[in-house]
Amino acid sequence: MPIEVLLVEDSPGDVRLTQEAFREANPAIRLHVAMDGVEAMAFLNRQGVHAQAPRPDLILLDLNLPKMDGREVLAHIKDDAALKTIPTVILTTSDAEADIVKSYQLNANCYLSKPVQLDDGRTVMADENYIRESILNPQAKIVAGFKPIMPTFQGQLTEESLGALVSYVKSLAQPQQKAAGGTPEPAATNQSN
Repeated sequence: MPIEVLLVEDSPGDVRLTQEAFREANPAIRLHVAMDGVEAMAFLNRQGVHAQAPRPDLILLDLNLPKMDGREVLAHIKDDAALKTIPTVILTTSDAEADIVKSYQLNANCYLSKPVQLDDGRTVMADENYIRESILNPQAKIVAGFKPIMPTFQGQLTEESLGALVSYVKSLAQPQQKAAGGTPEPAATNQSN
């Protein structure tokens, strides 16, 4: 019996990598792909060209999607009585604490940071160290599909400036404010038991 998986991902490279990984892991996995949040909801609600779509056994959901972002898709899934029992795994490049906290508040079953594929075929996690190295030595790890045009900032930034840049880049993965003039969500804090 096939295992139906819905991958909601707008990056063709990430789709290809996921297809290859699933093909190697288990040929019984049938991977369905939605390239944006609107298409994902049409698939899940069996609308339009997705009228005959199977009910997924698992959803792999990117957060940063066109048309409807992954946070909104997750909220719709978990608010729908017919869909909320489908295990939903967030699979994204963001390792921002606010994204992780928000995803679990929206009842995601799991949150995984996906690696970035480099031009030479290697993969790396887009964590703080990767961002720092990309600023100081951008030629070291070129992301697949991008030209190596960034200048180096090695020796040109203070540690404080570098830290501020890294924080700014990480903040770009934060959810965008819904309305102009809205207040940003408070930063998540660690709570120990």
